[in-house]
Amino acid sequence: MQKVRAKKHFGQHFLKDLKIAERIAQIIPENTKNVLEIGSGMGVLTQFLLENQSINFKAVEIDSEATIYLNEHFPRLDVINGNFLKMDLEKIFNGEKFVIIGNFPYNISSQIFFKAFNNRHLVTFVGGMLQKEVAERICAPAGSKTYGILSVLLQAYYDAKYLFGVSEHVFEPPPKVKSAVVALSRNATPSLNCDEREFAAIVKTAFNQRRKTLRNSLKKYAENQSLTDKIFDLRPEQLTFSQFEFLTNLILVKN
Repeated sequence: MQKVRAKKHFGQHFLKDLKIAERIAQIIPENTKNVLEIGSGMGVLTQFLLENQSINFKAVEIDSEATIYLNEHFPRLDVINGNFLKMDLEKIFNGEKFVIIGNFPYNISSQIFFKAFNNRHLVTFVGGMLQKEVAERICAPAGSKTYGILSVLLQAYYDAKYLFGVSEHVFEPPPKVKSAVVALSRNATPSLNCDEREFAAIVKTAFNQRRKTLRNSLKKYAENQSLTDKIFDLRPEQLTFSQFEFLTNLILVKN
């Protein structure tokens, strides 16, 4: 198959180093059945994914012109022209579990991972390239400056790995930000030992005022009760997801 080179199109930044695209394609776990690529563009990553004959492969592309290009150059590819963030993921592979991969659009990369989180019963793996800053945030350990909402929520259900950085000079035109490739594999946690909606709400509330101690940032949960446990002396970046789990139960008992 003739390799597709990057093309400057639709005002986007396209990967011109095919070795990077090939490395990304190889991060898919073995024995994967269903694969969904997000943001296929001109098919630079798509071409390597199509080499794997054993997978049931589909692609999502929001731009209609890019969709036409993909249909013309990859006739056996099942391309869905639409907005991934608005899709019902249950319908894509008829309720079967699947893997998400892509050279993700940087302006919505966090939203893509949040959507994977909200569909964690379906998405067994999500990996690909995104802005380095977001990649570091996703994989950050507790106690680090980049640790935040994405870190806690995703790491509660996925094993997150920062695989490698990508220079801006491998794109045409070069973006103003650096990139990185991450891989998140669904862990063995079927559900948390707490109310999961409250867990997510408490994590988000705490990090929205990350410079404050939990005693101050979570005041609205106190309802005139004293938050006396020592955990409330900490700031949100100091807690692991299991400690947030404990915190959630503690708050619900108090209320």
